Amino acid sequence: MLTLPRAARLASWTNAWLAGATSLDEADEGIKGDDAAHHVIGLPGQDEPVPVLLSLGTLRNLGTRAAVVALPAPGDPLGLAGPRDFTEAALEVGEAVVCEGSGLGLVPHVVGAGVQWKVWPAHPQAPLDLADVTMELAQTLQDVIEALAGLDVARWRPGVAEALVDLRSVGRKAHDGLPAGYPPRADELAARARRCLLVCELALVDDGGAVTAFEADSRRPARRRRDRAARRALVAACGPPR
Repeated sequence: MLTLPRAARLASWTNAWLAGATSLDEADEGIKGDDAAHHVIGLPGQDEPVPVLLSLGTLRNLGTRAAVVALPAPGDPLGLAGPRDFTEAALEVGEAVVCEGSGLGLVPHVVGAGVQWKVWPAHPQAPLDLADVTMELAQTLQDVIEALAGLDVARWRPGVAEALVDLRSVGRKAHDGLPAGYPPRADELAARARRCLLVCELALVDDGGAVTAFEADSRRPARRRRDRAARRALVAACGPPR
């Protein structure tokens, strides 16, 4: 998908609201996206699920200064620094948000048409440098284009072909961008990262032009590197605006 992961939406809109760049109602709508509703369960002092609209104020009162997205994958706990229970919960769904200053983390669980964010104790991770990950992703993109443009998967999977075109001329054409308060370079980086993730996801469905097991195996490490570069870029882009 070209849309932002739920954790990226929660982190970026929370940061925009904390910075005063957007209203609480706008943040609520941006976080929900196409979901029916978002609730937070397990907030200190709250026995019942709390709508995200009200949870933002509670998180700020608990000391949250910024929200950081985590996009872990097996063998790569990107954005996670423990404790173990939080890390395992985040790894299970592939995303989470760490609230800097309050020592809390949130992990999403889809329930029907809505989402529930479970609160865990969480440690902050060292921030990624936006310039470094921008360069890393830029070096990866040409490799993605060259490696996938000629594969069978790009010829019979329209999503791959479209994503390859987008990678060559990316701008502000993504389905949803970062909220107000984020610089254009962060918004563009997030768009590039999402398209790169889409290409990796579609290409991993099968091995396209890999006609032997050896060729298929040889491609997987490169795909993992591309996937990691894209996830790192998205984590950095959605961090507190600087």
